[in-house]
Amino acid sequence: MLPNSSLCSKAVGSPCCNSTFIKYGKSPQGKQRYRCTSCGKTQVATYTNKAYQKNTNTAITKLLREGVGVLGTARLLEISPTTVLSRIRRMAENIKPPPLVFGTSFEVDELLTFVKHKQKRIWVVCAFCRECGAVVRFNIGPRTNKTLRHVITSLELAEATAIYTDKLRNYTWLIPEKIHQTKKFGTNHVERAHLTLRTHLKRLNRKTLGYSRSAAMLSACLKVYLWA
Repeated sequence: MLPNSSLCSKAVGSPCCNSTFIKYGKSPQGKQRYRCTSCGKTQVATYTNKAYQKNTNTAITKLLREGVGVLGTARLLEISPTTVLSRIRRMAENIKPPPLVFGTSFEVDELLTFVKHKQKRIWVVCAFCRECGAVVRFNIGPRTNKTLRHVITSLELAEATAIYTDKLRNYTWLIPEKIHQTKKFGTNHVERAHLTLRTHLKRLNRKTLGYSRSAAMLSACLKVYLWA
């Protein structure tokens, strides 16, 4: 039986069924393999490849939140950059946005960044919940009604009592007048959240060589940072 193991390491952090393990041949490196009698996944007691260690996902998340880029994370954890990227994507696939608080106020603002090169601008539209004090929705795309509507609609479905924005004209077409607010300092909280994102996520920092190669990767990093 595999000693002290309740996780399938090959399953990128997914919990196993806490069942027994039986011997299941040898690995290419000559190590004894074990097979879970319930789910059928196999593993060895200790992996030479550090990417298979059980705390890899946790370590990647911590380093991401501390502003360490993909290459820096790969060096510190002694795994490949490709593995770091694939782990972030796979973690993001299993992350759901937090439930919205009904009948409260929100702040919405856009954060400017770029993908591939600095001439290809893209915006991250974030919705900040004043009651829970966190970013609860975001969308990535050009600064158009379609990109903004994705966030605004979810807030309307949550029966928002007030939505605070800047004076961008698009908002006047998308948000009902009775709940739309453009007061001075009305978006302080979401702007502070944007500053935190720029500080902690290297790919969003204004003065950095790090950048996102795709909007999908940027979205995955934001999901892991905000909601993991």
